[in-house]
Amino acid sequence: MRSSAPFLSPSKAARKLGVSIKALRLYEQRGLLTPARTASGWRAYGPGEMARAREIATLRALGLSLAQIGQVVLKGDPRSLPPALAAHEANLESQARRLSDQIARVRGLRAELGRGRAPAADELAQLVRPPTSAVAFDLPWPWGGERFELIDIHPINFIVGPLFSGKTRLARAIADGLPGGTFIGLDRLADDGAAAKARMAADPALEMRVERALDWLVEEGAGVTNALVAVVVAVEQAISRALVVDMVEQGLDQTAQEALIAYLRRRRPEAGPLFLLTRSNVILDLATVSPSETIILCPANHAPPSLVLPYPGAPGHEAVATCLGSPEVRARTEGVVAVHAQV
Repeated sequence: MRSSAPFLSPSKAARKLGVSIKALRLYEQRGLLTPARTASGWRAYGPGEMARAREIATLRALGLSLAQIGQVVLKGDPRSLPPALAAHEANLESQARRLSDQIARVRGLRAELGRGRAPAADELAQLVRPPTSAVAFDLPWPWGGERFELIDIHPINFIVGPLFSGKTRLARAIADGLPGGTFIGLDRLADDGAAAKARMAADPALEMRVERALDWLVEEGAGVTNALVAVVVAVEQAISRALVVDMVEQGLDQTAQEALIAYLRRRRPEAGPLFLLTRSNVILDLATVSPSETIILCPANHAPPSLVLPYPGAPGHEAVATCLGSPEVRARTEGVVAVHAQV
């Protein structure tokens, strides 16, 4: 490889494409990309691979699974595109309806002004910042009853903290504080799938959505297990309501976790907010957190929970990073409980 060629390192390629280095590695593992190698063995992305990676990222944003992307970019088979474009069209139509509502609100305020009534400050604020859901409550034990408020709730919210930090109690309080909020605990892992099957049998539309989601997850490489089905059924059943899931990665291997977080991020804009308790660096990859996602840290010293920005050096960033581990480490330490010695 000539040094004068415009080849990029993984970090520069990822930054230019707007994806993570981990995503580039995943594309390579699935045979979608084959970066060149320098004399020292480092990966390098030339114009051809960058064009291919950009196409993959675009199809990924449209909701195609990696298996479907392989059919499109490697085999030239476009059959996966019509349903993906139909879903994208539906999302755009949903956004158009919201914009239409905003336009109607503006026209209404202009009409009121014409009749001599000045709009209130909150009415004007809603024109530039549409109403968002929020939750506020007094923190439960182990906190001292401090007030907790979460305003402008995002589609995906990660709750992180070390053992005994109170994160599960916080999660339950959030579920109780949000209209229609549902908390899904670890008891789902003891179920043999009968409860999920019963819910689907009672709701054919739910069953169809779950089957469609599972097909997508399988194409991403996930194996269908009771643990995965339980989460998918809960997510598809909640639809527009808030859902809080305790240790969402529990019972899932790395491939299933990678597929699950990709599935959760491709939900429709009008879907209800998700609150995911996690200690997995696959579910919460700090390098891939988007502006539409929130990180809530429950500190080890029982200070009030705080929001953490996903940038190195930001307050709380290092504490969040130390709470996260790979699926291999999490599996190795599963069931280990810290015991405080009595003095």
